[in-house]
Amino acid sequence: MSIEDDIIEKLQTTLNPVYLDVTNESHKHNVPPGSESHFKVVAVTEEFNGKMLVARHRLINKALAEELAGPVHALALHTVTPDEWAEKGAAPESPPCLGGGK
Repeated sequence: MSIEDDIIEKLQTTLNPVYLDVTNESHKHNVPPGSESHFKVVAVTEEFNGKMLVARHRLINKALAEELAGPVHALALHTVTPDEWAEKGAAPESPPCLGGGK
């Protein structure tokens, strides 16, 4: 199973999201081909109702503690409630990588 699959499975179980998108953005960074080290997560769930942004991120960081302690170097998080998602409709694009000598 890939790291991306592990992340999806853990967040599905932990958050019961109405929408979840996990994107491996490693190819945008100075890493070997096929790396799974940089991810973007868009999570929309009722679990975030009444929670500040830092509490939402802590839920995800706790669920992915094993991945963050090992192979995952960067995790861009977009955490919204269903009502917030209805207003926004999409997560922003990730900025280009500025480091790593690429």
